[in-house]
Amino acid sequence: MPSESQREQWRRHVWAGPVPQLTVRAVVTGMAIGGVLSLSNLYVTLKTGWSLGVTLVSAIAAFGVFQALFAVGLVRQRLQPLENVMVASVASSAAFMTGGGNMAALPALLLLTGERPAGWLIVLWFATIASLGAFLAVALKRPLIDEEQLPFPSSVAAAHTIAAMHAGREDDPSRPTRAPKRLAIAAIFAGLWALLRDLKPLPFHAPGSLPLAGGLAVDLSPVLLGGGALMPWRTAAAVLLGALVAHLGLAPWALAHHWVAGSDYRSLLQFNLWPGAGLMVASGVVGLALQWHTGLRALQGLMDGLQQGIRQGLRSSSTDRHDPEAPLWWFAAAVAVLGPLLVVLMSALFGIPWWLGLLSLPVALVLGAVAARVTGETDVTPSKALGPVTQLMYGALRPGALTANLMGANVTGGVGLHAADTLGDLKCGWVLGATPKLQLWAQLFGITIGALAVVPAFNLLVPSAAALGTAELPAPAVQVWASVSRMLVSGVGGLPAERQWAAAAGAAVGTLLTVAEAKLPRRWRTWLPSPTALGIAFLLPGPSAVAMFVGATLAALLRRRAPELDDAFRLPVASGLVAGESLMGMALVLLRAAGRAV
Repeated sequence: MPSESQREQWRRHVWAGPVPQLTVRAVVTGMAIGGVLSLSNLYVTLKTGWSLGVTLVSAIAAFGVFQALFAVGLVRQRLQPLENVMVASVASSAAFMTGGGNMAALPALLLLTGERPAGWLIVLWFATIASLGAFLAVALKRPLIDEEQLPFPSSVAAAHTIAAMHAGREDDPSRPTRAPKRLAIAAIFAGLWALLRDLKPLPFHAPGSLPLAGGLAVDLSPVLLGGGALMPWRTAAAVLLGALVAHLGLAPWALAHHWVAGSDYRSLLQFNLWPGAGLMVASGVVGLALQWHTGLRALQGLMDGLQQGIRQGLRSSSTDRHDPEAPLWWFAAAVAVLGPLLVVLMSALFGIPWWLGLLSLPVALVLGAVAARVTGETDVTPSKALGPVTQLMYGALRPGALTANLMGANVTGGVGLHAADTLGDLKCGWVLGATPKLQLWAQLFGITIGALAVVPAFNLLVPSAAALGTAELPAPAVQVWASVSRMLVSGVGGLPAERQWAAAAGAAVGTLLTVAEAKLPRRWRTWLPSPTALGIAFLLPGPSAVAMFVGATLAALLRRRAPELDDAFRLPVASGLVAGESLMGMALVLLRAAGRAV
């Protein structure tokens, strides 16, 4: 079979063999970095609606830590490239515990019902969903990476940067060996800026925003500036366009017609979220429907993997302990063990009937396979489409069940995101010759520490529903998740007429933009605004959108003037800005909580 020969070629010519990879120090370092970055992503997700990829950032941080430890004699050997691949696998799976609907569905549940399940049960819930996604990647790795060799552009770029970093020269500023120092300096600067801005007893305060012409302002938050620098300029331009339409166009109109109670952010959000939600949901659902051929290929690969896994499990002699690949029966066993556990948790925690829980499993696996394939082909995980698709299914099969609608969609989003993340990490390791079996274990270590870190941190950051939907924590994804569930439970007729029209108009624009992006020639697509970015902009404060555009524009200028410095300068500096402020923000939350407890 051709696939066998391709795998055999990789094993003979690329695989590094049984060299140290998943070492104790790699696991500990990955869990430490991943735990920290999961807190950072939690803050960023609730502030901007995005979860940022951390695979390369964690590798840069680990490289810098071990370089420093080696320099002072605390370790005898520098971190090796394949150890760094394992660090990145652990850290990325930990940091992505904020995505996949985890930090949309759970806060939306709090926002709409006031419910907050026990922390340890939510840890188990998140970890079970993520683990099922990681094992799904075992079945998808062969067709997507070995046979079709889908590009996974970001993962391949991360692999090349890791290789260059470990072989780079310190005297060349374009080499990524200076990236750890740049990341650390940017993080310290951002943390100090947040401290000077937010800590009240200090005599001097850093400004929070800078006024511009026409009533606009730019938020000086390092998280927003750095986050903008990490996204494509087209996406940030769509965010700015959406903010201009929302705040300079729709907001005055809504005020003039008395559709909102006031001009403050929270009052305007009650109207603006409906066109934004219409844009995001329609673009996600239509985009997924247009990928029907991708879905068929993903379903075929999933079924083949499940069948082969069951056959492998029945023939114990088929597993070679020297084989670097994770055996397919691991996937079949995971479905057999984690599937029933997930159904029990759905019923016990959220009142989802067992029959609907059983139906959710194949839906989650199929949509997860589609999300993984789309990620491999386009470098974009359609995680924001998976939740609404499942919410629509629950709305039809279980009308009126608000909690079930919210948390059932969490299953689909989480499985899809973690399957895509695991495959991305496997692609990075595939390029460098890492052992896939060990990378899967690395993902599971990361899932564990990520769930343990994110849940208590969320409880501290969001002590009550009143903390959400504010200018400090707009929580755009939460607002969309909650509004879609509320609409499906109460019916469209329960909305005021103007909000119905706003949602319909947003959905129409989202549909047109998504279809145009799929059908127009490539040269025209770059002029189309991203419908998802447009939708999120309706739910962000105006100064936040301007800040993200400023960050993206500065990054675009750097790419144009000095493209050789892009990965070695832009990525670590922007990531440092994001991490520095978000971690200081979490530290200040802990400080205030301790003050209240005294």
